[in-house]
Amino acid sequence: MTTGHGPGPKFAIVGAGPAGFYAAEALDIECPGAEIDIIERLPTPFGLIRAGVAPDHQTTKTIQDAFEQIAQRPNVRIVGNVEVDRDVTIAELAQFYDAVVLASGAPDDAPLDVPGGDLPGVYGAAEFVGWYNAHPDHAGLEPLLDRDSVVVIGNGNVAIDIARILSKSAAELATSDIAAHASERLAQARISDVHIVGRRGPLEAKFTTVELRELGELEEAVAVAESHQIPDAVGSDLSPRDRRVKGKNLECFKSFAQADPSAKARRIRFQFNARPLNVLGNGRVEAICFERTRVENGQVTGTGETLEIACGAVISAIGYRARPLGGLAVSATGDRLTNTDGRIAPGLYVVGWLRRGPSGKIGTNRTDAEEVAALIRSELVVGDKPGLAGLKPLLASRNVRTTDYVDWKKIEAAEIAAALGGEPRRKFATMHEMLAVLGA
Repeated sequence: MTTGHGPGPKFAIVGAGPAGFYAAEALDIECPGAEIDIIERLPTPFGLIRAGVAPDHQTTKTIQDAFEQIAQRPNVRIVGNVEVDRDVTIAELAQFYDAVVLASGAPDDAPLDVPGGDLPGVYGAAEFVGWYNAHPDHAGLEPLLDRDSVVVIGNGNVAIDIARILSKSAAELATSDIAAHASERLAQARISDVHIVGRRGPLEAKFTTVELRELGELEEAVAVAESHQIPDAVGSDLSPRDRRVKGKNLECFKSFAQADPSAKARRIRFQFNARPLNVLGNGRVEAICFERTRVENGQVTGTGETLEIACGAVISAIGYRARPLGGLAVSATGDRLTNTDGRIAPGLYVVGWLRRGPSGKIGTNRTDAEEVAALIRSELVVGDKPGLAGLKPLLASRNVRTTDYVDWKKIEAAEIAAALGGEPRRKFATMHEMLAVLGA
């Protein structure tokens, strides 16, 4: 780190999710005395903790407490309701800050690129999860949930989360912070069967055992699998850890294969080795056709055999895509910005999913942030840049009403006060509602 004649370094972090907060923590350690501004396009911080973690997984959301502590550090500020590329450019941020760190994730869905994939009733996981989590971008989705069957494509925990939320009773959801509009829509829905379909087999699925076991404990839904798709044992060629993890999952699937589908009013049906061919319907989703697959040398190949599942909605949980900021290059995979070990250009860095793609757990972002913070410190040249003292007047000249940590606490207090029954909070689902609390 090279120090010029000005005060301590000034950093702008774009995105107030886990990656952004871990980056703030790491930069505070690497560069004592730094001023750190976390710029967030919503008035509410915490990113996927608030709008991505399942609303019935309140224990997972307690990681927010650690981020609250970071936000309250005297040299860390939240600058909310500010969107990069709309209210300010990356080039302008670079004029005010010694380094800019992009941490805004990969918020868009990978498309279901099959014929009929654009029919009404086809949704991506990001928008559907955002809908039931009261994200302002997706609160107005109004998904078609008026038929008795829904298909969820994907073999990861997001697919399980969606299936579980669709299958839980109103009583089970009463202690969650599910969006009020979603709770009402699900209560009116007539869903009896949710199909979770993956193109590989049960041992290749990315589910965690905890999530699988949870499906076997629902009040009104039973998890079922087809016994002929469930192997007797895991392969001996796996590492001890993989054998242990996959073995626990296999136990779950074996129990699902023995379950009575008529034991409860609803069913969560696992279907493996099937990849989507096309979505069928006249004006809306009515069914989806899959091709049976097999895995050979790690590659998925089609068998020519097809499977058709009647349904009223298809939710695709097959991956996420990055939004290009400031015209920056997106990788060939589409799920991250092009970078070298977190560096995009001198003074411009990237962390989290936007750096490495949508992978890992929440805590993975901490290691990621620590690596990039060390890189920033090694390359940093501190000048006389004004930081927030320069950014604020620019935003004011553009009539941008910024929010801060105190504003967030007012919004949070209003959500908690509005909660009914056992709800921890009743989330505001629109920017207007959030800003109205602040008198804006």
